[in-house]
Formats: sequence, C-alpha cells, structure tokens
Amino acid sequence: MMSDKAFKLTAIIVSGVLALIIAFFMPKINFANKGFELNARLDKSMAIIQQDVVEVASDAHKITKIYDGNQLIGIIKDQSKIDTLLTEVYTQRYQQDFPSSKMNLGTDVYMTEEASYFIYEDKDDEILNYIDKNELFSLEVVRIEFSNGAVIYVKDQEDFDEAKRQYLLNFIDEQALELISVNQLPPALTTYGERDIGIQVIETISISKGYASLKDILTSVKDIIYFLSYGYGTELQTYQTVEYDTVEGVASKVGLTTQQLITLNSDILKTDTQLLKVGTKLNVTFFNSPINVVVTKERAAKEIVYPPSTRYVANPEIREGMNKVLVREENGSKNVYYEEVYINGVMAEYEVLAEEITLEPIQEVVEYGTKIIPGVGSGSFRYPVDNVKITCHWYCYAGHTAIDVVNKYERYGAVRAADRGTIVKTGYNSINGYYVWIDHNNGYRTYYGHMNRPCYFSEGVNVEKGEIIGQIGQTGRATGPHVHFVIEYQGTRYNPCRWLGC
Repeated sequence: MMSDKAFKLTAIIVSGVLALIIAFFMPKINFANKGFELNARLDKSMAIIQQDVVEVASDAHKITKIYDGNQLIGIIKDQSKIDTLLTEVYTQRYQQDFPSSKMNLGTDVYMTEEASYFIYEDKDDEILNYIDKNELFSLEVVRIEFSNGAVIYVKDQEDFDEAKRQYLLNFIDEQALELISVNQLPPALTTYGERDIGIQVIETISISKGYASLKDILTSVKDIIYFLSYGYGTELQTYQTVEYDTVEGVASKVGLTTQQLITLNSDILKTDTQLLKVGTKLNVTFFNSPINVVVTKERAAKEIVYPPSTRYVANPEIREGMNKVLVREENGSKNVYYEEVYINGVMAEYEVLAEEITLEPIQEVVEYGTKIIPGVGSGSFRYPVDNVKITCHWYCYAGHTAIDVVNKYERYGAVRAADRGTIVKTGYNSINGYYVWIDHNNGYRTYYGHMNRPCYFSEGVNVEKGEIIGQIGQTGRATGPHVHFVIEYQGTRYNPCRWLGC
C-alpha cells in the first residue's frame, strides 16, 4: 500500500511531465481570447451545421459565420460559393418568371466576421445545400409602400396596377374609371340614375425596388387583389345558401348591402335577381382593406312628395263618428339631384344639389261630425320612413312576410304612421324588439318593428297619417337599423308594395 507521501510525490511528478508535454507540442494560445474561444465553442454547439475544430492556430484569423435570423447555420469558408449558388439558382429556377431581377440571400440571412484561433472543418457544401433546400433566397422586385405603413412586394408593377384597377371596380363603374383616369367625366345624366364623377385612394402609394423572400412576394394579380381587399390576417366568413334564399335576403341576413354581397362574390353573383342554388358558399366578409377608396357620385331620383296632413272640415249635419271624403289625397313627385360620397362602398355623406316639383300633391279634405281625428284610415298608405330605401323585400328570405325599410340619410330617423288610425298595441319581443300595431278602423292594420325605443303614444290614441310615432332602431333580432313594416287586411298579411308601388 502506497503511503500518502509517496502518492502525493507521484502525482506531482506526473503533473510535471504532462505540463512539459503540453508546452512542447501545443502552440502558444493568447489567453486574453480565452472567453471569446469559449463562446465560439458554444456557438458551434448551437449551429445547424455541426463543425469540429480541426486545428488551433498560433495567430488569430477571420472566420465568417452565416445566420438565418438568430439561428447560426455554420461557418462558411469560401463566400464565392454563395455567389455561384445564387447565380445558378436564379438562372435555373427564377429567371423565366423574374427576368429582370437580381437574387440575394433571404432577407433574414446575414453574415458576420469574427476573429478566432480555431480552424473549423470545411462544411461549405452542407451549408449551401441547407440554404438551397430551405430556399433562403430573396429577389429584387417591386416594393409597394402605403402611407399607413403597409408594405407588399410584387413581381412587377403591371400586376399591381391591374390588381388595383380591378379592386377599384368594386366601387366604381369601369367606363367611369377609365374616363376619370384621363381627367374626363362620364356623360351627364339625362334621366334617373347615377354616374360616378370622382375617385380617390386616401392613402398615398410609393413604388420602389426592394429585396423580398420568395414567400413574401405576391406573384399574381389575384393575390394582390386579395391583399387590397383584406390586408393581413383577415379570417374570411362564409355563408351557405339554404332553400328560398335570394341575393337580397342573404345580404339582409349577414348585414351587407345587396351590392356589397355581389361585389364580394363577383365570380358567382351577377345580379340581385339571380337564383341561388342550395348549398352555394358565399363570401360574406366585409372589406378590411389597407386602403380607403372614396367615390363621388351624382344621382338623379324621382321621389314622392306627400301632401299636407288631411284637412278636416266640421259639418254639424254629419253624425258624430262619421265622415265624408270631399277631396281624395294624391301624392305628388319631385326630381332630386344628389351628390353622394362613398368610402369603401358605404355612403359617408351626401348633399342635395337641386330639386324640382314635377307634380303637386293634392291634400285630402274630409268632412267630419264632432270627432276631430276620426282614426279611420283612407286606405292609401305612405312609407313609414322618409328618404326610403328597401333593404329586404317581401319574402327576401323564407318567412319574411314584410318589407324592411331604412332612411338612407338618417339611420335613426323618424318612424311615421302609414295612414290614420288608432294605436292598439305596443310592446317588445325578442324578434322584432319595440313594435307598434295601428288599427286603421277600415279592415287594415299596420305593424312597425325594431324601433329604437317604445312608441311615443299610448294604446288607444288616434294618430294622423305621417305623424311621428317612434324612432328607427335595431332592437330585437336585427343586423342594422331599419323598420320591419307589415300591412294586414282582414287578418291576412299582404305585400306592402301592392299599395306603395315599390
């Protein structure tokens, strides 16, 4: 058994011999770089391409590291091989589709130079193969930047110009766009209708050259149109048609206008009267574009001029509660000229440019006994809102036995009695929200649903034709402010358009 003293002596001798061997065979190392060399070893352990140290040099030299983002790929010895690879890949794969472009490494790929005493094994071919396999390349293409910060890369400017043109056609007539683009206007209106007189994209667009990774380049007109429609990250919503669905009815269900629905599905829908096959999938995602398109329109419309409220003439010879019509009411008409501004297809503002009466209305004159407001309807009806627009016609979807009407210029405007009568029922339900029934005491009753608040009058009160009874709303089950309007005769519902001429 060796004593402790002998063991310690032996260890000292062995350590001395090992120190002499290391000093003789290993070149001197600059220990000032000891921390740096440790980091190099750590980098190597985290590299995608593993490279062993084959030699330790006596003097520091430069090494070139290549990264993909924060991930070290490896240490490249001959950078000229990268240039050769780029030339070969571009010529063989991309020159035909990108004939006037240049190729570079991917936008997240970069190289750094560092000083090192280590000499690493040559893995250039593996590094190049990794770059090639993962397509870590970028091409010089057209860079489109919008003033709101959005940036896209496209193959060529012609594709972008065509995509932009097609996107604008969602909101403006093609002939009008062509004329306006050369500072001309479409022909002036000679009849009722509308014409586009101006278009503007609010955001400015700058075009330059830039490098982009292949996955980030929009290579088709269709891809660019999709970006202009929905920007980044919009999840598309779809609707599958069921039996009895109409274009107008689907639009009403999902809260779009009929034109918006047609625009979003221009490859399927052509007109608002088109028959829909059961099971058809429609895109019902409203535009979420990085640009805002402002279109100015002129519109000429024939509109109804309602006569003043009925003039009542007292006649003591007529029994109380009885009345006699001396002059029947007749609606007049007028031509109205508007200038309307739409942003992304939705009206933002309007101005009445001019209006002219084309037919004077005739006021109804009624003789009555002692009752000042008889509460007996004339049998002639007016729309329950002003500036009327029908958003969902009779049976625009299954079970819709009414028409939905809005005030084009006042979303929450007045709701008016369609004819004289008596408020017989008011209330609230989960389907039509706040509602009113008016009995016109001549076999007719009318119904007004989705009002913003309860009726302004109590049950039993007589109201005049055109008198304000409430406010347009969207209470109950509604996708937007409107009035659900019903005309009922002898207990049976009929299409209000029979009386309103819509």
